[in-house]
Amino acid sequence: MIGYYLTHPQVEIDSKIPVPLWRLSGVGRSRVEAVLDRPWLRTVRRILSSDETKAVEAAAMIAAHLRVPIETDPQMGENDRSSTGFLEPPVFEAAANQFFAEPDKSWNGWERAVDAADRIERAVKRALTGHEPTEPVLLVGHGGVGTLLKCRLTGAAIARDRDQPPGGGNIFAFTLADGGLLCDWTPMEDFDGI
Repeated sequence: MIGYYLTHPQVEIDSKIPVPLWRLSGVGRSRVEAVLDRPWLRTVRRILSSDETKAVEAAAMIAAHLRVPIETDPQMGENDRSSTGFLEPPVFEAAANQFFAEPDKSWNGWERAVDAADRIERAVKRALTGHEPTEPVLLVGHGGVGTLLKCRLTGAAIARDRDQPPGGGNIFAFTLADGGLLCDWTPMEDFDGI
């Protein structure tokens, strides 16, 4: 059956608040609300989420609509960037380019991409162990580790050109049986299922 990986959509950026505690913005909440009645989403019977606030908020909206519980796992969190904290967008983009370009190196104390890839892959494998493969599952998380997971599932090298489009709120689908990619990053509003 199918696994879906959804990145949280837009957030309220506040340089005074640690990034993992950022919340969804009004635009982000509206985007989640806009897909709640999609037929593909109604098939989901299990939701796994990062424990970061923005991911939990997106997962909670979906879970409430579907009346299914959320399972959170801190190991599904975004790559650890706490060494630098908030970075202005141009600086962040340059840092993200380095993160993907040199996955074996830490940029200014950030978690290395290879380590974040190992972490998200282990977390997803652990969560799916024993999961009924005929039941679609939704993973709610972040663009960086989502891209790393997609690279691991496909056997592709870590690279920024495999990253989601800007703005978040994108989805890719994969088979639960063998992790094969069924569709690449697609904006959540444009995704009609597989």
